[in-house]
Parts: sequence; structure tokens; C-alpha cells
Amino acid sequence: MSTPLSSAAVDALRARAPGTQSTTHFNHAGASLPSSATLEAIQAHLWREATTGPMEAAASGREQTERARTLAAQLFNARPEEIALTTGNSSGWSAAFAALGPWQPGDRILVGRQEWGGNLSAMRLAAQRDGVSIETIPCDATGAVDPQALETLLDERVRLIALTWLPANGGLINPAAAIGQVARRHAIPYFIDAAQALGQVPTDVVALGCDVLTGVGRKALRGPRGTGFLYIRQAFLSRLTPVLVDSWSAPLGANGEPVLRDDAARFESSERALALHCGLANALQEALEIGVDTIRLQIDGIAQSLRQRLSALPGVTVLDLGAERSGLIAFDVAGLDALTVQRSLAAQGITIGSNGTPYTPLDMEARGLQQIARASVSYLTTEPEIDRLLTGIRALVR
Repeated sequence: MSTPLSSAAVDALRARAPGTQSTTHFNHAGASLPSSATLEAIQAHLWREATTGPMEAAASGREQTERARTLAAQLFNARPEEIALTTGNSSGWSAAFAALGPWQPGDRILVGRQEWGGNLSAMRLAAQRDGVSIETIPCDATGAVDPQALETLLDERVRLIALTWLPANGGLINPAAAIGQVARRHAIPYFIDAAQALGQVPTDVVALGCDVLTGVGRKALRGPRGTGFLYIRQAFLSRLTPVLVDSWSAPLGANGEPVLRDDAARFESSERALALHCGLANALQEALEIGVDTIRLQIDGIAQSLRQRLSALPGVTVLDLGAERSGLIAFDVAGLDALTVQRSLAAQGITIGSNGTPYTPLDMEARGLQQIARASVSYLTTEPEIDRLLTGIRALVR
């Protein structure tokens, strides 16, 4: 049974994260603070490229690419051949979505109310071009996507169910596995945006029942920016034809015709940032060594403490929904817009996020919100850091 990290363990992890010494970081949902070992892995490969030549250094870099793929498969409870390494969450999600066509007039896409704005952009282009409809699945009393309501919306025209598991604008955790059960019963393709989930909550693609799941390295996993993941269930791969291919993803066969790879790497390119893959492999190894169950317990305890203490501040309203919650805490400071709160805290060396409607337009509009301030925690977060954040917010309220 997992237990939270000890104070000594947190101190040791912080000692190996240079950013903890220079900033009070509450924007882990935007990008977290990498370890010195992750930075060193990136720098070591860049040095190899500089001293031996980039092409000559590629062999060791490719080894780390495959190591990252194998470790990601372990994190997802998947097979390595079901994992493509991408440049970020949106690039993987959009590539898989574009490969799902062709769309027909009258086709329906069902989405959670908290769907990421970038995913909606891709879907709405298809709607404009091909006459597809995009419909929002109702929420339950807690604000989470309702699996029972989803069931009532289904018919033969539904071509995709899309869910953002952990929304960007607050602490809600959607019931991704329950939605997956509905999708599997009706054999409807199911995409999960797990950008905020990977490395923060246990992620088992078999239990989730998804066909496609995407994520990113820079958030809870503490990997480098410019890295991401695209999981494709092996039996679903034949349904997806990439829009863009090259000599890696679809090499020419003996007759000169392109032959698509028979694994998820058909969504990769021959040109890749090998130094970042070296750092990503290290970050994945560190997360697996700590254990995502342990990370979940640690983050949950810290987030609960911060929510309670924020809620007790005069003039501050916590905006989170859901029965189960993540390490993202959305709040409002009376009389101040979120960007002002963010900039004022930054001047004190405290980083938070601020989100506008484009991040989660369906949910923001449904709740009458134009912007939110967002404090997101990590297993690196300490009580003294929470004290500094609250002191900074109190000063703004006064």
C-alpha cells in the first residue's frame, strides 16, 4: 500500500531540483521543475552532438528514445509499440484526430464540458468543413461529465467520444474509466486528453478503455518542454491513417509505394529532438521510481490543504468542482482580474497560472467565468511555500 512521501524524501527531491531554490512555484500544471539529472541528460547529449557531430551522436540518442518509449509504456500499462513520442499533447491529439476521417455530414462528436480549447479547435474545423456536429455531454451534480447522460445521447451517427480527463481550469477529475465503459459497449472511438493526468494520477489505458490517449512531458512528469506521448490501442491503429508521413513513418517499399509502420510510431517523424528524449527518459524513470500512487497521495494531501486555506481567506473564492480532485486549484480574488493576481505574485517570486476562456471555453461559458487564477502543486510543494503564497494573496486582498 502506498504512503505519502516523508519530509526527508521531499527535501532530498527538492535538493535535486534547482528551481526550488530560486522560485516558489505554483504553476506545475503549466510546466513543472525538472531535476538536475534530467537537465544533465539533455546537456550531455547536446555536448555529444557538439563534439562528435549531431548525426554521429544520434545512436546514443536513439537508445534513449526507445528507453523513453518503454518507460512510457510501463507508465500507461501499454506496450511500447502502442506509444509514439510527440512534441507535445496537442500535436499528438490533433494528429490522431486528423487521421480518424473521413467525416460525413451528420456525423456526431460528443465531448466533455471541460474539453481543452485546442482540441475543440481541431474538431470545429472538421465541423465547418464536413458538416459534423459537436455536442456537449451533460455534467452530474458535482460538475463532472455524466456517464449515464452520455448513454442517452448515443446513436449510430456518433463517431467519437472525447474527454479531457483533468481540466486545465480547476481541480475536477472526470470519470474517464466510466466513460470508457460506455464507449466500449457501443464500439465508439474514445480519445482521452491526459495532459494534466500523466505523472499525477495512475494511468492504466486498459482500465480506461480508451483507443487514444495523449499527454505531455513538461507537467507532472517534470520532463522537458517539447515532449509528449500518443498512445494508440494496437487494435485501433488500422483505423488511423496519418495526414503527414516521411521515410520513418511510411518508408517506400520495393515497388516504390509507401508502407505505413504497423506501430504507433507511424505518427513520428524521422527528425526528432534526441536531447529532449534523453531528458524525458530520465524524468519518466524518476516518476516510476517514486511511484505514481505515491505521487497521487502526496499531491492530494497538499492540494486539500491549500484549498482549505485559500477558502478561509476573505475575498478569495475557490472555483473547483468535482467529487474527486487533482492538484490544480482555481480561485478568484475579489476585485482583481487573474492576470493582475499572477503578475503581482510574480513580483514577489511566486509563480501561478491564469487561464482565460479559450483554455476551456465550454465550461467557462457554462459557469459564467471569463478567467481564473490557478495554483497547481507538485509532490515538491511544501507548507512554507503555501504560507508564502497565502501571505502574498492576503496582501493583494488588503
